[in-house]
Formats: sequence, structure tokens, C-alpha cells
Amino acid sequence: MATSGPTGFPAPPPLGVAALPAGTFDGNSVLVTGGGTGLGLAIAVEFARLGASLVLASRSDEHLTTGAEVVRATGAEVIAVGCDIREPTDITRAFDSANEAFGMPSVLINNAAANFPSPAEDLSPNAWRTVVDITLNGTFLCSREFARRHLVAGTPASILNVAASYAWTGGPGFAHSAAAKAGVVNLVETLAVEWGPAGIRVNGLVPGLMPHGEMTADIRDNLDRTPNLDVCQPALRVGEPRELGWAATFLSSPYAGFVSGHTMVVDGANWQRRYLTSPPVVSIREQMGRGKFDPCDSQPEG
Repeated sequence: MATSGPTGFPAPPPLGVAALPAGTFDGNSVLVTGGGTGLGLAIAVEFARLGASLVLASRSDEHLTTGAEVVRATGAEVIAVGCDIREPTDITRAFDSANEAFGMPSVLINNAAANFPSPAEDLSPNAWRTVVDITLNGTFLCSREFARRHLVAGTPASILNVAASYAWTGGPGFAHSAAAKAGVVNLVETLAVEWGPAGIRVNGLVPGLMPHGEMTADIRDNLDRTPNLDVCQPALRVGEPRELGWAATFLSSPYAGFVSGHTMVVDGANWQRRYLTSPPVVSIREQMGRGKFDPCDSQPEG
């Protein structure tokens, strides 16, 4: 008797369906760093659908303008604030603006990060510092500013750090980002204990492959080398950005009120896949189409 082949995970519910009761975040505001595009915006939209007011923070005025329009289309209130999360004074101004518009945010989503693929030997000191400064230092500085305000006010709050699975496994081709994201996951586990007595929960969220229009060209080019991304996932499909938004709203909601210090992976088990036999090793340089290392071709020092 013939049987059908594997079908993988079913498609998610349609865009616009909420994972939590309507009004879950009524009267609350949420600040999302890197919230103007991509997965950050997808997260912001799901909070907006559940009644939250949104504060989108980004270095890009263009991203802020388009992101605010998308959030506003849900009927939610939103403000956009320019912010370089490497600069503590920028962060202070962003939270001041949020407080003036909606009152102190009850949720902080640390989504902003920097990333690009590169063999480790080609990374300049400046490239390394930039990724670590934005991804790790910026996450800590935003968390510190947010927590200090709630510690003074004596109010409960929730922090959600967007991380990556190579924080645990290492990330060949992404040494700078993997090291920074490992620090981001560690912050989840450390700050959850430090700030728990004050009512501040800290969790992490790891997205799987969720293609979207705002992917950088180099990452998009890497994906384009694989003609069918679905069959490369145990779920036999890639993720949808809204699925990350649903996870983010749950972890930040009262329904996850006893969840802290946890990092949730939303990737259809892709990061846990293993081969029965080891495939041939292909160097990162070869995977990226780069020739033999030549120091003269590397990024300038500085």
C-alpha cells in the first residue's frame, strides 16, 4: 500500500490572528529596538494588535518612518525615536520620549543587532568592535536604563532579548555575532536572577530562518544559493515572522508570569539537526566563494 511522503509542519494561522486574548497589553507600552524593519517590526505589530502602544527605536529615519506606518495601520498608537544603542545618552533620550508619550514602557524588546558573514581572519578590529558594541553592549545598556527606571518606581516589567542559536553552538562565518549573542543569552540568565526580586522578568527569543524583505544583501545572497529552503528544515518549511511575534507577546505577557531566565527557540528544531554520518567539510571561505586568504584583501585595520 502506497503511503504519502513527509509533510512537515502545517502552515501557521493567517496574519492578523492573535495568539493571546484581545487587549492583553491594553494600557501598556512596548519599546522595540531595531523595530522599524524585519523581525523587530513583526514583533512590534503583534504587540500592537493586542492593545499596546509602541515605541520604535532605530538609527535609520527611513526605517522608523515606514515601520511607524505599518504599526499605525493596526490602529495602535506609535512613536518613532532615533537611537544609536551604543550611546547611553541616546538611550536615555529614547526612554524619556517613551515616558512622555505613553508613560514608562512595561516591556523592552532588545532586537537591534549588527551582523554580516565573514571568515574570522578577514574581520578587522573595527568590524569586530562594531558588531559586539551594537549587539552585546547595546543590549546591556538598554536593559540597564530600563531596569533602573523600574527599580526606582518599584514597578514590574519584562525584558526580552532576541538572540541566535549559534550563541550555544558557535557560528562559523559569524564569529563576531556568535560571540556577542552568547553574551546576550548569558545576560538573560544573569539579569533574570538579579532583577527577579524587583519583579523584572528577563527572557530570550531565538528566531529560526524567517525570510523577510529587509534582510541584508549578503545574507540574502547566502540564502539564494539554496533553491529550496523548505526542504533544508526539519519542519519542511521556513518560519513566518509573525510566529516570532506570537512567541514574543506570550513571553512578555502575564500568561508567562512565572517564566524568567529562559531562552525560547522558534526554529522548527533546525538548530538541533544532526547527520548520521559526517558530511565533507567545506571551509567558510569556499562556502562564501572567497579564494585563499590574502592579508592585502582583508578589511582595513582600525
